[in-house]
Amino acid sequence: MSNPNSATIEDVARLAEVSIATVSRAIHSPEKVAKSTRQKVNQAIAITGYTTNALARNLRLGRSNMILVIAPDIGDPNFSSILVGLENEARARGYGILIGHTQNDAQLGLEYLKFINSNQAAGLILFTGVLPYGHQDMVANLPPSVGVFEPVFNGGIPYVGVDDVAGARKAVDLLLSQGHRRIAFIGDARNRLASRRRRQGYSEGMDAAGVPESQRIILDGDGTVESGRLALEQLFMRDTLPTAMMCVNDLTAVGVITGLSARGYSVPADFSVTGFDDVPQAGFLSPPLTTIRQPRSAIGKKAMTLLFDLLANTEGAETEILLVPDLVVRESVGPPRPQ
Repeated sequence: MSNPNSATIEDVARLAEVSIATVSRAIHSPEKVAKSTRQKVNQAIAITGYTTNALARNLRLGRSNMILVIAPDIGDPNFSSILVGLENEARARGYGILIGHTQNDAQLGLEYLKFINSNQAAGLILFTGVLPYGHQDMVANLPPSVGVFEPVFNGGIPYVGVDDVAGARKAVDLLLSQGHRRIAFIGDARNRLASRRRRQGYSEGMDAAGVPESQRIILDGDGTVESGRLALEQLFMRDTLPTAMMCVNDLTAVGVITGLSARGYSVPADFSVTGFDDVPQAGFLSPPLTTIRQPRSAIGKKAMTLLFDLLANTEGAETEILLVPDLVVRESVGPPRPQ
């Protein structure tokens, strides 16, 4: 057996009892190799340590088989599910994942951009919705990049995510079908494209139902639980309350429901509430939240596939891929309370 520090592709082929060409295909085009053969090759790679040495050689040559994923909050329940799709697709093509956690700190985001400009990452997946501040001098040197979860507001980067407009239409149409007309949209954020698109779906649904502007309420928010609670307090300062709250995401809906409960109101008997995303906690709220489900793992897989198309300079690579979300009806929506 070769020393792991000097493992070669020949060592892997010998141990797996396959040809060198088969090892290469198993690493770079695994879909073209039988599963049983792929398993033998992967086992031989693990034993010899060949993958680690291949990465080291790539770095010395100014190349990398790592993809950098920059995320503002790795605790976001959407992140882990999308990451599964990203990682599975990357691994199938012989690539690994590096996670850059910015903690919503623009300076950290900039540090990660410096990292990839040193050729330690072949491509970039961006969860932040914006390129970090101070990126302008680096954009020309960025590797192929794809935005996920949030369209990139200031970068012109290809995007893979959910169809926010279509999802919002499903939520508002459900509320309208229950008889609601005074529906508030909570969580408008002008610097976040996903929020703007969800507000667009809300407006299109209200337009289609002929609901006048005077019966619409739009409140700002940043997608957090606290912003949902604060928006609810603003609603109760008004002379006329809505009968339903359509929230930009599930966390906002949690803040709204918590605030209503603190005031002694019941959902949906007094007010109906919808969310967006279908985070794992949504089904365990009281009441369980009616929301829009994002196909998160599929988004991750599509995003990584698009990134590899860009790495391969594939002609006609798409600039935006939107997956259709599902309406998940639970117990937070009902007809408006009789006046």
